[in-house]
Amino acid sequence: MTAISLTDKLDQFSSHWQPHIIGTYNQNDVMVVKIFGEFNWHSHADTDDFFLVIKGEIDIELRDRTVHLKAGEMFIVPAGVEHRPVATAEAHLLLIEPRGTPNTGDAATAADKPVI
Repeated sequence: MTAISLTDKLDQFSSHWQPHIIGTYNQNDVMVVKIFGEFNWHSHADTDDFFLVIKGEIDIELRDRTVHLKAGEMFIVPAGVEHRPVATAEAHLLLIEPRGTPNTGDAATAADKPVI
């Protein structure tokens, strides 16, 4: 058991929209991800979607509104709610979700989640 530096972990990759697992917590993957541009509209039928902005700003578009988040702010999208993360400049996020949850809501289109 050692401290985990989010900055050090984020420095290990440059890809966008590919979560990297940095630890586990009660059967949940704790991940960091870099995002830029628009992700696809999606939902997770059986789990909420947790977003914590580490660096930058993002919008979480919902079908009825947009939630704007700055560094240090978080938002939880309830299970089953369609949403789309958008970043007009690169942003860094911390994500927590049940182990094996596909980031697109569909295993066939989900990004690989390497452990770093």
